Amino acid sequence: MATTTTSRPGRLLIVLGVIVVLLFGIMGLTKTWKPKLGLDLRGGTTITLTANSLAGGGSVTADQLNEAKNIISQRVNGAGVAEADITTSGANHINVAVPGATQDALVKQIGQTALLYFRIVYDAQAGAPAPAPAPTSTPTGTPKPSTKPTTTPKPSTTVKPSTPANTPNGRAWSSALGNATPTPTPKPSTPATAKPSTPPATPSTPAANGDPLKYTPDAATQAAFAAFQCTDKDIAAQTDDPNKPLFSCDRQRTTKYLLGPAIMKGTDLSDATAGIPQGGFQWQVNLKFTGEGGDNFLDATTAISQRGEGQNQFAIVLDGVTISAPSVAQPIPGGQAQITGTFTETEARDLANVLKYGALPVSFDISSVETVSPQLGGDQLSAGIWAGLIGLALVVIFSFLYYRGLGIVVVASLAIAGLLTGAIVILLGKAIGFTLSLAGIAGLIVAVGITADSFIIYFERLRDEVREGRSLRSSVETGWARAKHTIIAADSISLLAAVVLYVLAIGSVKGFAFTLGLTTLIDLLIVFMFTKPLVTLLARTDFFGHGHKLSGLDPEHLGVERLPGQMKPTARPRKTPSTRKPVGGEV
Repeated sequence: MATTTTSRPGRLLIVLGVIVVLLFGIMGLTKTWKPKLGLDLRGGTTITLTANSLAGGGSVTADQLNEAKNIISQRVNGAGVAEADITTSGANHINVAVPGATQDALVKQIGQTALLYFRIVYDAQAGAPAPAPAPTSTPTGTPKPSTKPTTTPKPSTTVKPSTPANTPNGRAWSSALGNATPTPTPKPSTPATAKPSTPPATPSTPAANGDPLKYTPDAATQAAFAAFQCTDKDIAAQTDDPNKPLFSCDRQRTTKYLLGPAIMKGTDLSDATAGIPQGGFQWQVNLKFTGEGGDNFLDATTAISQRGEGQNQFAIVLDGVTISAPSVAQPIPGGQAQITGTFTETEARDLANVLKYGALPVSFDISSVETVSPQLGGDQLSAGIWAGLIGLALVVIFSFLYYRGLGIVVVASLAIAGLLTGAIVILLGKAIGFTLSLAGIAGLIVAVGITADSFIIYFERLRDEVREGRSLRSSVETGWARAKHTIIAADSISLLAAVVLYVLAIGSVKGFAFTLGLTTLIDLLIVFMFTKPLVTLLARTDFFGHGHKLSGLDPEHLGVERLPGQMKPTARPRKTPSTRKPVGGEV
């Protein structure tokens, strides 16, 4: 006969109660009472991008994938999309979740290759027209228009030949594209008057004889640049074609630039780091070019430095946006250079990130595009909730019909499991941005069956122990000692399947795998800390301990004549009349 153990179920129930109260206390402190729903439940578009291998057969690194995610985030936000969620998935996937309907143009923009270009700056002006001055009360005549050409303001950053620098080692580069090199304070441009039907200004002058270093903007391009403003409409009309001039704005849209055709591509760069030069105190960005890129950079800096003071700027352009516009004072040979200026550490690191990662030809394939309307998302949410309630009701009905009073244990365990699951899902949405999708709801529904399996294994083992002749209290302990191994093995298989599915799958399938694994762990917690202790307490009551007909442990339901430890009604001794003689003798 198996050895029974004395358990203290009250302690486990108290610990579980503390856990539940703690979770709901955190929800109350953070004022978070609703889960974060996925786009398939609230409506929107999900785009899955798969990164291709780099040129030369190399694999995309985690840093490159994170930088690509930040660039895509800027593209989505620049398109005016609010509450977009861009995350990496696995070693080469990026998931873009955009609320509401998404146009095909945005889908194309999100997945296009990010390349960096270097362009000569021919003019720089304020990004928006300055307000017109107030008219004077005593005009002195019609002023003549100024014939003085507009000069490019002196930039606050300079490119010079490389000198040894103390570049911090082991420091993680910032993945965010924040404010980089400060842009110069340009002169306000003259307000341009245009009719509403006039199309946005775009440059069209090609390079002279195909050589971008010999390009000169003509009068039409300069007039178009004067009319160009850093507005969404004008910026959207620009095409970042390396063979044509470009009207560009900085990231703050405070300065607009007239740029020539691309003189170099970002692929000419091999590395970019941020550091402090030896004996210096100011942060700078160190550039290292490829062999061919170094020759191109020498030709470019030679041509730019000969343009003279005020005209010797070039722009670093990523996705049509001017990231930095330093000046060049002399030709720079050797394939190495430095960008110096009034950098802070953050600005230097951000610019180095743009140069280092934006220059890599990381291309993406659009693996899938799923669009769900808000109405359909609401319908799917309702359908998922109803499916869960119906499945839960069927389990409860079966439990009461087959196990009778033990169905109370099933209902109570499912209720506690539901509270724990709901609280954890809500808090994970707040803490790490976990979104509950339709696939995740499917995982929760499957978990109801997993939890019910654990009950069935335990209850059937308990009943087998009673049929073998053990008392109910002894059967509760010996049955649990044998059933828990089966429960652990079954849940371990479910958990392993969830982990494998989560690692290998992409998109919404990950939501199913995550909730399946989460609820499997919660099932183990509930069975060990609630179900078994509750059955132990119930076995000590008269209703269950003496085998009431509705308890589910009565002899008839178990298929035995009587419960072990109980006497048959017919075997009880009959009472016989007393034969004692009365005191005082016979009457």
